[in-house]
Amino acid sequence: MRVTRIHVELPLAPGMELDLPEAQAGHLVRVLRLRAGDAFVLFSGDGHDYQASVLVADRRVVRVRVGAGQPVERESPLRLVLLQGIARGEKMDLILQKATELGVAELLPLSSDRSEVRLDPPRAAKRLAHWRSVVAAACEQSWRARVPAVAPPRGLAEVLGSLPAGGLRLLLDPEGDRALTALRPPAGEPVYLAIGPEGGWSDRDREQLHGAGFAGLRLGPRILRTETAGLAAVAALQACYGDLR
Repeated sequence: MRVTRIHVELPLAPGMELDLPEAQAGHLVRVLRLRAGDAFVLFSGDGHDYQASVLVADRRVVRVRVGAGQPVERESPLRLVLLQGIARGEKMDLILQKATELGVAELLPLSSDRSEVRLDPPRAAKRLAHWRSVVAAACEQSWRARVPAVAPPRGLAEVLGSLPAGGLRLLLDPEGDRALTALRPPAGEPVYLAIGPEGGWSDRDREQLHGAGFAGLRLGPRILRTETAGLAAVAALQACYGDLR
């Protein structure tokens, strides 16, 4: 039996009652056709799933009661942070969705010299809200109870400058000097994986990445598209060092 699972950006606690936000309410009633008395699951990203039931369901309001919470442990022991060159439209959605399903812990969208997508502040704000909704929906589907953070889009230099010290830093490169099976990620530290935009990294981009401690990772001899590269590398890293073993 399929269980309906809904994400809300609200603190949840057993016994509370709340009106669902418009988007979630519409999905619950018009798409999933739940009615008063029906049960489902709520989560807010705090690492718990909460049993919930519909109290009122009409055109104006969907009111629910939150029940008991249950801790959910589906996060990978390998903390992967994806630095992703912004791709066009549905390609970026695909990357964010599948990276979330594969267990990425954080997503850092970036622009670089050869980026084909340029976002002014209003467009950037709209895209960020959309990207975060894509990631939340992917968590609903994959039963993750912690939602990966999606940072506002920034330039490569700014993203690199914001990274905390430490961690293993990799960029995909068919001629890279690091082999997947010989990486030995340091325990408890993140792995930063940098994937270029559709136009690839420029020489200046590579200089900045190498200057920030990123080493080339070989993942086969072929050059992969941006929507393939990150997902292939994430899956391979999870298989070797994470929870896809």
